[in-house]
Amino acid sequence: MTDTQKSNEALNGELEEIKANPAAEEVSVATDENLTQEVNEVTENQEEAVVASELPVSQETKEVETAPVQDYSKLTKAQIIAQLEKLTDQPIESVRKDVDLLKQAFYKQQKAEYDKLKKEFVDAGGVEEEFVMEPDSLENMLKNLLAGFREKRAALVAEQEKQKEEVQGKRASIIDKLKGLTENSDDINKQYTEFRKLQQEWNELKQSTQVITNEQWKSYQHYVEKFYDFLKINNEFREYDFKKNLEIKNALCETVEKLAAEEDVVSAFHQLQKFHQNWRDTGPVAKEQREELWQRFKTASSVINKRHQQYFESLRSSETANLEEKQAICKEVESIDFEKLKFIKDWEEKTKEVIALQEKWKAIGFAPKKSNVKVFEHFRALCDEFFKKKSDFYKSIKEDMSRNLELKLALCEKAEALKDSTEWRETTDVFVKLQKEWKTIGSVPKKHSDAVWKRFSSACDHFFETKNASTANVRSTEHANLERKKEIIEEIKAIDPALAPKEAVVLLRQLISKWNSVGFVPFKDKDKIHKELNAAVDEQYARLNVSDSNRKFYSYKNDNAEASGKGGGHKVYRERDKLMHQYEMMKSDLQTAENNIGFFTGKNKSGNSLIKELENKIVKLKADIEEIVKKIEAIDNTMDEAEA
Repeated sequence: MTDTQKSNEALNGELEEIKANPAAEEVSVATDENLTQEVNEVTENQEEAVVASELPVSQETKEVETAPVQDYSKLTKAQIIAQLEKLTDQPIESVRKDVDLLKQAFYKQQKAEYDKLKKEFVDAGGVEEEFVMEPDSLENMLKNLLAGFREKRAALVAEQEKQKEEVQGKRASIIDKLKGLTENSDDINKQYTEFRKLQQEWNELKQSTQVITNEQWKSYQHYVEKFYDFLKINNEFREYDFKKNLEIKNALCETVEKLAAEEDVVSAFHQLQKFHQNWRDTGPVAKEQREELWQRFKTASSVINKRHQQYFESLRSSETANLEEKQAICKEVESIDFEKLKFIKDWEEKTKEVIALQEKWKAIGFAPKKSNVKVFEHFRALCDEFFKKKSDFYKSIKEDMSRNLELKLALCEKAEALKDSTEWRETTDVFVKLQKEWKTIGSVPKKHSDAVWKRFSSACDHFFETKNASTANVRSTEHANLERKKEIIEEIKAIDPALAPKEAVVLLRQLISKWNSVGFVPFKDKDKIHKELNAAVDEQYARLNVSDSNRKFYSYKNDNAEASGKGGGHKVYRERDKLMHQYEMMKSDLQTAENNIGFFTGKNKSGNSLIKELENKIVKLKADIEEIVKKIEAIDNTMDEAEA
């Protein structure tokens, strides 16, 4: 799975969790102030006012899930669709949990299929970022079925609202009839029968799931008590009723007091609503016990209500802190400077940072409900933008790598064409150039990298291994030549001082000629051994009083002889051509100088000065021409000796 897809799936899952989280819904809480206000409204002829349970509570918090959880994880997606179709005819409230579980099982399988197909795509050589899953027709069927369930749910809510209005209307009718009984004193027995009938109707309505309003309950309780007082029922009957109600309400007080130890604050609050309903459904107690009993029940209720209120205040504070932390994460992603992400390494490091921020995000709890989805969608958009730009970068890199592959393949072909060449020096230069050029070319696709490098390096290795094997004997000969030349130098140094100068010069020239006849030496030793020769020769010339000009001439002849002996005849020919060119130019200059000197007379100082300058020039030109002639003759003699 690519970084982009990992990010999108993780964040999509969190969004679904946010929308389905019941803890994020608003819950109405009955406060001590509500209770105090209601108690103040109690009159001498009224029972206790309604407390926390009269306040509206969301439908989700009132539902208690008792059905066992089904395991749909082993069903295929088609079987899940079939199971959902079977549930379409069932009451929506009875299948609501099953629908949610089937939906979760479907998308879990779809994710597994996605991961599998993507892995196969990548294993087949595809690029992870380019993988796209084909549309799933079963998913469309799932969405249509879920839409049908939502419609049924909406219809159910509308029907419940309608029933609520009907129940409230019936309760209002009963209250009106009770009011009429308190205002009519005819036929007490008949009125009492009617009163009991109305109570029965009221008790039947209290089984309804619709919550009774404070106003209706107060009115009903008021007229019930007024009717009791109006009829002046005998004390025994009234005291028996009060005693029974007292037992029930004492038991309720004990239960609510124990409920304060419940660890689950939300559960305790929901249970309290049921006990308040029981309290409200229980008749009055003796007047002198009402206030004390009510205060006991209210005090126990206040403890639970206060814990519930504190819990949600703490939750809201925590959610605010979570929002700030998530906003800080968004700013971190917003601050990414894409201009600095120029290399794969840069993008990989930044990707790790973004994924770490996503993990940090998932570890943070919910933000306030009004901001939770908004901040999440903002973060998701930022992550989408990052991974899109990363994908664009890798597409560009892929194109560059393709071009680099073409260039390196071309170098491979050149290297393979030259690998069997025996032109060691020229081909070596070409291979060095190819290797330098290889280094300037960037990366190629990873799947081709090893193969193309192996192809190129194999061609290079083949050439250089063949070259090394071929030149091994040459190097051995060069070392032998080096030792021979060192011996000749020692012979030059050892020339007998007793020899006549002319004989010594002849012997010196013979040793130099012998030097020139010895082949190549190792390249690294060439300059050093040559300097040793010149030093030994100069020392002998100095001892024999040979002039500098003759030394230079002898050295020149020696250099030419050495060059010719090393197979450098073409260099000697070029040198001779160069000297001939100089000779022709000097002859022309000499002729011009000799012609010009005839135009001057010595009658003035200026003329004498020019004549002297020309005469000096003529003397120098003749000397230079003579030296060039000697060099040409020396070259000719050297070439004749080489041919012989």
